[in-house]
Amino acid sequence: MAQFLDMELTKTAYKLMHDMVKVKKGESVLVTIDSIGDFRVAEEITKMADALGAKAMLAWHSTPKGYGSLTMDYLPDPLKACADQTDVWIELNDQWLLYSPIWDKAVTNGRTRQVMLGGLGIERIVRNIGLVDMEIQKEFQTKLTDLTKAAKKVRITNKAGTDVTFENDPNRPINNEIDYSVPGAHFLIGQIGWAPKEDTINGRITFDGAYSGGGDLELGVLSETITYIVEKGRIVEFVGGKLAKQAEEYFKSLNDPNMYLAAHVCYGCSPNAKLEGCTTEDERIWGSTEWGFGHQGPNYSGSEPRVAKSHVDGICIECSVWLDDEQIMDNGKFIHPELKALAKKLGKE
Repeated sequence: MAQFLDMELTKTAYKLMHDMVKVKKGESVLVTIDSIGDFRVAEEITKMADALGAKAMLAWHSTPKGYGSLTMDYLPDPLKACADQTDVWIELNDQWLLYSPIWDKAVTNGRTRQVMLGGLGIERIVRNIGLVDMEIQKEFQTKLTDLTKAAKKVRITNKAGTDVTFENDPNRPINNEIDYSVPGAHFLIGQIGWAPKEDTINGRITFDGAYSGGGDLELGVLSETITYIVEKGRIVEFVGGKLAKQAEEYFKSLNDPNMYLAAHVCYGCSPNAKLEGCTTEDERIWGSTEWGFGHQGPNYSGSEPRVAKSHVDGICIECSVWLDDEQIMDNGKFIHPELKALAKKLGKE
């Protein structure tokens, strides 16, 4: 019986597995989803992997609490055992296995292509993969990545109160998520992320979009702002109302100094992303920046993971960005001439 967006979902699964993951005949593919995820998405991706000649397995399991290492006590042993024993791992978990010990192991084994698509239901995966012009998106993201790599100093502001500066480390990678065909950690397109030199990050980071830490800190779309005062890459003060206090208490409860350290900053540049409370999509809101604190994956550090008990993400919307002395973004609009022209082709003025 036909269901909502059936054809679009099939096309999206093909685009993901054939064009982006480039799954090969005989490869092993693991798809994971927790009990609150959209099972139809997991089922369609698993079937597509099988149709392309892979040996596919779908792991549907009870929902853990929290992100990162906090998930481990809730996961079944067979899942822990198999996560790094596959060529491809598509993660659809609403409560992420991302940044957990099994994720760290999988993305550093030199074999597994781990693709993090946590919480994406049918409409979200269709609009953020299926309906995106990949050639133009690739050109846009590549240009933005190249500009950022060349910059020594960065400043980010927004009207909510963000005003933070930092320096880039030329030896660290910048994640430009388009091609999922090589081993390591991969994320949904529409985001470019990197880890600045932590001891150069200073200023105010004010989240006015969404905020996510899993479990007790899954705040979703924000009703009020949360501000970090950051000195040398470490949160020294939480500023705001009841939500800022809730965030502060959560950090304290983990009793882990590494939770207060910046893990990464990202641009949001997905032309179709909507702010709805799904972190994987929220982080890609056009013209936003996103900061993660806590556990830092090897895809950001460029070496071993920096371990923390969990990971917390927040989104700053409608940002302005300066790379050295050149402004490339103004209140959420890309104003660099080449980026502006490509944005127009993607339907963004």
